[in-house]
Amino acid sequence: MTARIVLLVTSPRLPAGLLTAAAWDVVRQHPVLTGADSELTTAVRQAGAEVTVVDGPATQPLLDAVATHGTVVWLAGPAGDEALARELGLRLARQPGLAEMELMYGSWDPPGARLLDAVAVLDRLASPGGDPWKRAQTHRSLAGYLLEESYEAYDAISADDTDALREELGDVLLQVVLHARLAEELPEDERWTIDDVAGGLVDKMIRRNPHVFAGAEAGTLEEITENWERIKRAEKARHSVLDGVALSQPALALATQILDRAARRGVDVPPPPADTQADPEARLGADLLARVAAAREAGIDPEAALRRTILAHAEAIRQAEPPPPPASPR
Repeated sequence: MTARIVLLVTSPRLPAGLLTAAAWDVVRQHPVLTGADSELTTAVRQAGAEVTVVDGPATQPLLDAVATHGTVVWLAGPAGDEALARELGLRLARQPGLAEMELMYGSWDPPGARLLDAVAVLDRLASPGGDPWKRAQTHRSLAGYLLEESYEAYDAISADDTDALREELGDVLLQVVLHARLAEELPEDERWTIDDVAGGLVDKMIRRNPHVFAGAEAGTLEEITENWERIKRAEKARHSVLDGVALSQPALALATQILDRAARRGVDVPPPPADTQADPEARLGADLLARVAAAREAGIDPEAALRRTILAHAEAIRQAEPPPPPASPR
């Protein structure tokens, strides 16, 4: 029988003991060596397997064990023990008669597994002994950062820069996870966790997409959208078509959304005429609102239109600026 060293790699993000059938077979049938005790070694021992913790370099103990037992298992740590795998691979390449090395995956990270790492890191940073700045924050003190990171993600989308978008969405995610961590410190009747956030999202998506999760007929995109809105209205006891509109969004976008909401419900209230307003600010506001209404009728997004124009004007300003003075020699 060929001598064999099985490097058993598992996901540290799954519950200890959640292994494939092949992995359980190999740890039950052969001696197991590992670099440190863990929840996984406890689970393996409880299943009746023999586990030995190696203190120090592991290559020679593995070779000694394989010479005695024929097959041994190395239970890799959370990082996968790549350095040991390289060292062992080089040794066996020089002396192929000692043993064969086999890589076995006992479990894999599921999609989204790194989100668990994000939760763990933010928990460490916001816990006693962590980052004093994060521990001093509140939902209100962080509000501006959430807007700032969202705008930076918007800029990446506008620039078609998907690499930047990935990074900026990470910054948005940081805000979400940090808010959830801070909520764990609220009074008992107010606190919630990241699992409450994710659970609420999952439940909402399932309820509002019956054409996917409940066997309902999909229909057209317009029918799907109307069904979404109908389910949303049934979920939320709202008294006005404007309930739920984010009032802190930029004014042009806010005006557009309010006009859209009113039109969808057939509420026809003409904007106030600019010439009837008592002061210059009110007249300007009424004129801008009228222009937003006209843009909406023409199918133009006024927020995007103004952004496009002001960015072009900003570039013209850059071009018109005098060149910076030369740096003075040191």
